[in-house]
Amino acid sequence: MLNYGLDMSAVPRDLVQPDLVAEGEELDALVSAEPDWTRPTPAVGWTIAHQIAHLAAADANVLIALRNPEAFEQVQDADHQAAVGAAKPRSVLLDEWRTGRTEVAAALRDVPVDQEFPWFGAQVTATLMVPLRLMEIWAHGQDILDAVGVKRRPTARLRHVASLGVVGVGLSFYAAQLPVPAEPFRVELTGPDGETWVWGPEDAEQQVRGSALDFCLRVTRRRALAETGLMAVGADARKWLEVARVFL
Repeated sequence: MLNYGLDMSAVPRDLVQPDLVAEGEELDALVSAEPDWTRPTPAVGWTIAHQIAHLAAADANVLIALRNPEAFEQVQDADHQAAVGAAKPRSVLLDEWRTGRTEVAAALRDVPVDQEFPWFGAQVTATLMVPLRLMEIWAHGQDILDAVGVKRRPTARLRHVASLGVVGVGLSFYAAQLPVPAEPFRVELTGPDGETWVWGPEDAEQQVRGSALDFCLRVTRRRALAETGLMAVGADARKWLEVARVFL
């Protein structure tokens, strides 16, 4: 199983599932209160409507992958789906997104943990897809927050996004067409409540430190490295932060 190089098997999906629902509800509250969905977002050519349409389309794609894997090959690209969805009336699009994410949460809760299904060149399981959906809601939510000029209130849900970032070292170097380092990485991040989240051996020579928020903004490609306070020790760690990502 490819899993995009991401192994999240150590994180039980039932611990992530409530956070997936909560992340969607928080973004729902934000966009429901925003009357102008034509506002441009940092994604070039995408308005708030495009962002929500993309999330709705992604949820629909998850359901296709789960219910009719053979049809998944016919799924259209994200830009096209976002453009089609953004052209719909605001109320229709909002309803579609709400319905879709509710169905996805239920489907991912009920599917067997070892059941694989297709996802853009890979085979994944619900154990990986649940945090991936949370991460995408969070990342596109950041675009919307930036568009409306609202500062994000970090929550402990960041840990799921950060975990994807940490286990995505190989994906990051692969996407940048660089050799994947053999040395382990140590990552120490400060969570929203001041707690320290740690991954990797303490004696690792390659280390990354900083706030969990900055790290998540970086690995989701929402902020340039220079816009964060992240610190790296070791050449591979510095290169990782330059190319870090959690999706292809």
